[in-house]
Amino acid sequence: MSTSKRLTKYAMYFKRPIFLGLFFLTVAVFTELAGPFIAKHIIDEYMVIGKIEIKPIAWLLCLFLILAIATAILRYFMYIYLQVGANRVVQKLRQDVFAHIQTLPIQYFDHLPAGKVVARVTNDTEALRNLYVQVLANFATSFISIAGVYIALFILNWKMAMIALVMIPIVYLWMIVYRKFAAQYNQVIRTKIADLNAMINESIQGMTIIQAFRREKQMTKEFDEMNETHYAYGRKLLFLDSATSFNLVNTLRLIMFTIFIIYFGTQSLNAVEIVSAGTLYAFVDYLTKLFNPITNVVNQFSQLERSLVAGKRVFEVLDTPGEKVSEETMPRYEGNVEFEDVSFAYKDDEYVLKHLFFKANRGETVALVGHTGSGKSSIMNLLFRFYDPSKGKIYIDGVDITSVPRQTMRQHMGIVLQDPYLFTGTIASNVSLNDPKITREKVEESLRAVGADRVLGHLEKGIDEPVVEKGSTLSSGQRQLISFARALAFDPAILILDEATSNIDTETEEIIQHAMDVLKKGRTTFIIAHRLSTIKNADRILVLDRGVIKEQGTHDELLAQGGIYEQMYQMQAKSLSV
Repeated sequence: MSTSKRLTKYAMYFKRPIFLGLFFLTVAVFTELAGPFIAKHIIDEYMVIGKIEIKPIAWLLCLFLILAIATAILRYFMYIYLQVGANRVVQKLRQDVFAHIQTLPIQYFDHLPAGKVVARVTNDTEALRNLYVQVLANFATSFISIAGVYIALFILNWKMAMIALVMIPIVYLWMIVYRKFAAQYNQVIRTKIADLNAMINESIQGMTIIQAFRREKQMTKEFDEMNETHYAYGRKLLFLDSATSFNLVNTLRLIMFTIFIIYFGTQSLNAVEIVSAGTLYAFVDYLTKLFNPITNVVNQFSQLERSLVAGKRVFEVLDTPGEKVSEETMPRYEGNVEFEDVSFAYKDDEYVLKHLFFKANRGETVALVGHTGSGKSSIMNLLFRFYDPSKGKIYIDGVDITSVPRQTMRQHMGIVLQDPYLFTGTIASNVSLNDPKITREKVEESLRAVGADRVLGHLEKGIDEPVVEKGSTLSSGQRQLISFARALAFDPAILILDEATSNIDTETEEIIQHAMDVLKKGRTTFIIAHRLSTIKNADRILVLDRGVIKEQGTHDELLAQGGIYEQMYQMQAKSLSV
């Protein structure tokens, strides 16, 4: 389905205010077009040489005034209803896009920067609002006005009206040529706006690194290059608009008035047909009213193209295959995990995990260690079903996890990331994530369980302390403890700690380690760790190397083997002793 058809389909969701607006617009146009006929009647019928009949003229003037007032009122209601309809359409479109984004797979966001996604949800949908208000109103007004004017011209003088019809194919041909170039320019412009948004977002997120490494000028240079491309294509579009909108219509206007003068002048000189003063006035007025809507139509081509390009970009997001968010629930499972001959590749056949076999029983703590790129985080991505295995199966309590909706399986999982993400709100809302099932008492209990009360106790408002974006006013240890309490508040059967203690101080690490001894009971816990000292008590340690499990066993067993794990442990021990 084309972009224009899909935009029309969205408009039909709120057709009542839009059709009411168009109805008021239609009536307003005809009340406005009645003016010249009244003026013609005044001039031809009630004005005679040396005598003016005041009373009939007064009535006609009153009618003229009433129609003018009626036109203003009708246009007011037209604008209100079209605005309401347009705002409703854009509201639904944004809701649909944002809701669809929640269903998109994680790999979609691996390839599209956050700023570009934001641009499609905000900037592009706002451009569509202009389509339903500005373009629709102007096009409807113009087409209705043009139709009304041609009807009036045929009533006044059908020969001149036939000549005036020549303008319609001219304007149509111009629209085809214009759209050919404008579509290309607008595509680049919208893309560069998204690129600029993405770069701004990335710069703000990484401002600490940019300033620390003195990359301000380089970032500014890269931004200027993008901005220059945006400006260049904006200038091309400006030249295209400027060279055509006013100039084209003005040229057509001059040609038409020239033909009009020649035609009526010839008629008068030949005395073939006497044209009344009222007819002359009405014809001139209607020709003026004809070119105004044509000007409006031509001037809206640019906005129309911007809106269609924006709509195409929005629908590209909606057309990206997603997965419906499941409302299905399941009883809390035991948490017995089994990887059976699992292989996984993010891209084609470039496998990052190869033929993995291992089990983790309920209540066990399994640690994953290995050098960067060994596949530790990929295992967690598969377990959480951010991705699905390329080969093999993963079972929880004997159930293939791909046979259960992702959201249902994750209902009894919790995760603590190396760099915890906090949302704007309060400490309490970041623990509960505004889930009504997580009570305030549960939030407080979870924070106490991880020892967060010792670290957050000095805050003035306690758990109601405001949290700004990403929790930038809190220390890394405080953010980590809040993230840890968040996972515990949901009482997961499987708990995943992804480098959960790598970015915190020793005191906070001791708090978490003490809490873990209590909280791991009854849960299957997976720990990804570079600091091997934090996993000495794990029930099993899996040593990964390039996606393959090279060693497995307890801390003492692996040290006794004298393999990869023992070498890693000795290297860390030496680095700490230096």
